[in-house]
Amino acid sequence: MLDRPREDDDRPRHLWVDASAGVAGDMLLGALVDAGVPLDVVRRAVEAVAPGAVRITAEEVRRGGLRALHVSVTPATADQPQRAWGDVRALLRAADLPGGVRDRALAVFGRLAAAEARAHGVDVERVHFHEVGAWDSIADVVGVCAAVEAAGVRTVSASRIALGDGVIRAAHGSLPVPGPAVLELSAGWVAGAAPGSGAEPGPGTEPAAGVRSGWGELATPTGVALVTTLARACEPMPAMTVTATGVGAGTRDPGSHPNVTRVVLGEPAAAPAPVLAPMTVLEANVDDLDPRAWPSVLESLISAGAADAWLVPVLMKKGRPAYTLCVLASEGERDALRHKVFELTTTLGVRESDVRRTALGRAWRHVVVDGEPVRVKVGHEHGRVVQATPEFEDVAAWARRRGLPVQQALDVVSAAAHADGVRVGERWTAPGSGG
Repeated sequence: MLDRPREDDDRPRHLWVDASAGVAGDMLLGALVDAGVPLDVVRRAVEAVAPGAVRITAEEVRRGGLRALHVSVTPATADQPQRAWGDVRALLRAADLPGGVRDRALAVFGRLAAAEARAHGVDVERVHFHEVGAWDSIADVVGVCAAVEAAGVRTVSASRIALGDGVIRAAHGSLPVPGPAVLELSAGWVAGAAPGSGAEPGPGTEPAAGVRSGWGELATPTGVALVTTLARACEPMPAMTVTATGVGAGTRDPGSHPNVTRVVLGEPAAAPAPVLAPMTVLEANVDDLDPRAWPSVLESLISAGAADAWLVPVLMKKGRPAYTLCVLASEGERDALRHKVFELTTTLGVRESDVRRTALGRAWRHVVVDGEPVRVKVGHEHGRVVQATPEFEDVAAWARRRGLPVQQALDVVSAAAHADGVRVGERWTAPGSGG
């Protein structure tokens, strides 16, 4: 059973995913629930995105002689329409989810959309997810992200991925296995057709329904997107003090191997490497936009999902003063933000460069000052406060109501946060943790 950590526990918790026999969204979800994450945590998160749309149940089964947990997501209706990436993104943004769950789910679906767009040669905003857009896959992604959050996981890594082979029938007709989206999502990962050590299919192996020859489909786009988005590295199981394990079952029970995904939770023997997130910087030089429009441009880009947006004064050809607009975008938001730059400015071109960002964990703490709550932004790592900064807009509004200079108000709020334990070097305790 999972020893769920308290919010003020500064021990790093690592999740290792064994996808060497394949991976699908329901298999990974089953493994996390089997490791001790309450099924109700998953249900609540999925309900926030798709109220009344699915039923989620779990049962113990056997796969290749192993006990495993199979989580089933049953749609409330048989009609499952295709959904565009923008529709799924809007559902996730509107849902009442913890920030970490929403961010992970957006990142997973963003990778799926980018892979589908490249595989089928369409603009990412026009991608329709077909099978991936059905409620059960939305439930798998949101459920896994909620389970990872509930388990207190801070870092993730995973094994090589078994992809399978053969031919499968899909929404686009017959496709080779691995499918084009799965191959796109596997870029940079160690992957192969066969499970385990790479043995040939055993005697009596039956192909799955809809699959002709070989191993069949061992990894789905949803499963591969979850692994390659959430994990920081492809590696054998790292040295750790194991605290929980789980085994999630696939739907099929082939005679060749156990059709399962396993997870291991534990405390790393050594501090994990910094999490470096791939990002893209979009840039455009603009010299003919009314300067009064720039604040609204930056605000719109941040609202549209940019991790950051800023202006750099420059001199263009012929000595003309201008600004370089810079937008920091995740892979899942890049295409939408590029379109937004064209929409909001007068530029005729956008440059792109790939960067890597290391980000602290972030949270808000409401500090009560003179009877009013004021937000303080906390940057934390390994359960310790690294940065603590009062939110300027909150402080400015608090100062106006009291007729105080903003600088004085900043000092008052900073002192109140310090007295409340929100200070650099102190243990980070999330609100409501009781720690």
